[in-house]
Amino acid sequence: MSADRKHSVRVHILGEEYTLRTSAPADEARKVAQYFDHAVRTVMSTGTVVETHRAAILAALQVTAELFQARAVVQELDEGMRSLSGDVRRMLPPAKRGEGGAAGDG
Repeated sequence: MSADRKHSVRVHILGEEYTLRTSAPADEARKVAQYFDHAVRTVMSTGTVVETHRAAILAALQVTAELFQARAVVQELDEGMRSLSGDVRRMLPPAKRGEGGAAGDG
């Protein structure tokens, strides 16, 4: 499929140009790079970190923490939706529940 095809996208992080090989749309790759650039600049603006590579590591840790938090929220929402779906299914007449028989999901 076309989603597996990689193409080159030029991005800028801390004033340096990088060429990424990605299957993501170019606009998405640029947004990711801009987000990371902003995260590194934010770390550097605190004045406590001078070295760029250290700021990049700290920014990567912050972005990873955001990812983990987002995953936890998604998991919570998924569990809530499954619970709600079960509650609604119990309110439906047996023929509409999708249980048992050849047509059922279980």
